[in-house]
Amino acid sequence: MVGFVFLRSAVCRQPLLLVSSARPSLISNLAVITSAVTPRLSFHSRSSVLSLHLPVLQRRFTTIPPARLTPTEGSAMVAEDFEAVLKGKYPAKSHAKRVVDLIRQKIPDANGILYLEGRHTKLLEDNDSPEPFRQRRFFYYLTGCNLADCHFIYDIQASKSILFIPPIDPDDVIWSGLPVSVEEALALYDVDEVRYSNEVNPILANLGTSNPKSTVFAIANQVSDHVAFLEFEAKDFSALKHAIEVSRVVKDEFEVAMIRKANQVSDVAHQAVLRNAANAKNERELVAIFIERCVSQGAKEMAYSPIFASGRAAATLHYVKNDEPLGGKFNLLLDAGAEWNNYASDITRTFPLSGKFTKESREIYDIVLKMQKECTAVLKEGVLWDDVHLLAHKIAIDGLLAIGILKGDKDEILKARTSVAFFPHGLGHYLGMDTHDTGGNANYADEDKMFRYLRVRGNLPSGSVITVEPGVYFCKFIIDPYLADPAHSKFIDSAVLEKYWDVGGVRIEDNILVTETGYENLTSVPKEAHELEALLVGN
Repeated sequence: MVGFVFLRSAVCRQPLLLVSSARPSLISNLAVITSAVTPRLSFHSRSSVLSLHLPVLQRRFTTIPPARLTPTEGSAMVAEDFEAVLKGKYPAKSHAKRVVDLIRQKIPDANGILYLEGRHTKLLEDNDSPEPFRQRRFFYYLTGCNLADCHFIYDIQASKSILFIPPIDPDDVIWSGLPVSVEEALALYDVDEVRYSNEVNPILANLGTSNPKSTVFAIANQVSDHVAFLEFEAKDFSALKHAIEVSRVVKDEFEVAMIRKANQVSDVAHQAVLRNAANAKNERELVAIFIERCVSQGAKEMAYSPIFASGRAAATLHYVKNDEPLGGKFNLLLDAGAEWNNYASDITRTFPLSGKFTKESREIYDIVLKMQKECTAVLKEGVLWDDVHLLAHKIAIDGLLAIGILKGDKDEILKARTSVAFFPHGLGHYLGMDTHDTGGNANYADEDKMFRYLRVRGNLPSGSVITVEPGVYFCKFIIDPYLADPAHSKFIDSAVLEKYWDVGGVRIEDNILVTETGYENLTSVPKEAHELEALLVGN
């Protein structure tokens, strides 16, 4: 799924770092976040010494935390048996320790507590029913708890986590049944202690009094009015949020397992749509099939609003109508993904509604598939994402030249940025608890329009999950200004272009886990043209 968030970033320098470990393969991958600077990292082990170009992307933090990921060794895949991994608890305490390490990179003597609140129950406007619940991602990352109206404290000195859940409300039990108990919560979540939420202030007062020089780290605008930090000497409302954003970029095994599960569910749903497309008359019928397949497998939430764009509507990147008739249209662009316990999948396929690509549609599909395959093939730890995005444009230009939409010298076309008319968005984004996950260091103030909407800038760390989603689109609103500009129109054959408007747009998207030596594709939905046609015609 493509998208735009408007941020401005700063580039920082990273010094030489030394990291100790008994096993070189367990080198830390959390030196990640928000700059395009990639220093050399020397890794020293008790058993060996190696030198790596480890990507270090940062906004505020300047050293590698000691937390480790277990990397892929040999041909083994990370969380390959994801169902077995997911039988365990979400590793909230490990996440809390990683976040503390990151805070201490900015504030070396940091002590005190981390304080977070989950999403609170809120009624719909002019209604007595609650709004749909979506847990705060920062809270979930440190608790694994998906309950409403909860609080969380992590005592930095004691490395102790306390989850606060709502007490039993007898009136609410009449309508909603008994809530999760303290004992059940302790068994469910990776925390050290569970208490009721009416004990939050007394516990805060005790912790502040017992360590009067300490700091409470919280997130601005996510602290309830009744919560008091009076006993703490200092309050920091910025470091915690940034540290969690940094930590979230590199996934541990459990997080990879969650994304694999979300992809598995979405795979079934995508294929169900393909098998039923021939009988559908309207986009909404296919939306219903996708959601039904996800919910029936236990994924009640979509990672984002599904996009089912038929015909020329496929040129609209975030199409929202999803209720237009399918008759007389060549293709359908399906961009949809299930969410599994707050972790997203984000998958796009484009297929012919008739069961067979038209000549023009197949030409564009083959170009986009080549873009997707070749860009994925170059991925590994340390690769500069900006370069991969540039590669996608070069392949697009070659393909559009070959079929005659573009004309002239390919280097001049690239320099003029004319290909942006047909591929206006970034190649992909980080994926995790949010579809457009944290830590990308996007620069939407970039004067180079080819990179303006690139959601990830800089080098990719091992353990990150990124989407690879190139596309070629025929949107008159975007292309017409290029046709009116001699600097670009000299490279576009408008007569040839006329044949392609009804193609609409083609996008192909997979979810890719970056590893030390390459990548793992977490998405298994068929994407070869003959595979799609076989599924469509066969049903």
